[in-house]
Amino acid sequence: MRQSSGGSWRWSASIMLMVVLTGTFVLQCINDVYVQSLVEGQLALTPLALRAGHIWQLFSFQFLHMGIGHLLGNLLGIWFFGRFVEHVLGTKRFLTAYFMCGVIGGLLQCVLMISFPRHFAPFVFGASAGVLGIFAIFCRLQADSEVRLYFVLPVRADVLLWIIGGISLFFTLVPSGRGGISAHAAHLGGILAGLGWVKLGWHRDFVQLPWEAWFRRLRSSRPRQTQRELLRPTPAHKNSWRRPKTVPPQTEDVPPAEFISQEVDPILDKISAHGIHSLTERERQILDAARKKMAKR
Repeated sequence: MRQSSGGSWRWSASIMLMVVLTGTFVLQCINDVYVQSLVEGQLALTPLALRAGHIWQLFSFQFLHMGIGHLLGNLLGIWFFGRFVEHVLGTKRFLTAYFMCGVIGGLLQCVLMISFPRHFAPFVFGASAGVLGIFAIFCRLQADSEVRLYFVLPVRADVLLWIIGGISLFFTLVPSGRGGISAHAAHLGGILAGLGWVKLGWHRDFVQLPWEAWFRRLRSSRPRQTQRELLRPTPAHKNSWRRPKTVPPQTEDVPPAEFISQEVDPILDKISAHGIHSLTERERQILDAARKKMAKR
């Protein structure tokens, strides 16, 4: 029911994420040659820093890359799979899923770095855990889709997920140097997190995320004065003793674009954030009026 206004245009979160990753890589290269600061060591995920309370590394390590091939692989993953997953989940849930998969992958890699320091590198960075988590979500939602491996070999999405997951699991259990410099445990953690996201049904916007209930209780515990902006003021008139009407205002003379932007869009945002069960009777009537108005066009 949303209409795209002809004059406005914005990038999706997937595209913005690709731009940020590329910009960060450019800054890494400039720092290597001209600045040579130690800031990268504060952003990469290391067990010692994490023990010292540098929690931000669980997020910052996801923006760094080792080389151009490492970066391009993750950019392609976001381009081919991230845009679809963002369309299904919505921007907020997509970003939440992406970074959550990255955090869980980083934590698994970090645990193994602490437990087996001889076999695992002392640091890790890259967006691969988050990207593979998004890829796992894509494969669960579109298992029969065909993916062109290396742009040539056609492979079913779920089969490719099994292959990548199997490789990650093997080199996590057998951390041989023949597996390359990839953080296979982080890859495995991201994949498992993505599979868990779909298993719990969090890809459906009407399924409440666990922390959403906590934030809702927090908002409801605030004084009522802070929620005045959620209420629509009622104009005073001489018949104010009458019972207020619950039906939506007359919309026949309101242009469809204006009606959708003023009345319908806030309701759609509310459904996206809290589910359709959170709508009031008046908001449901507004949606019904919008449906009838759009049917006449």
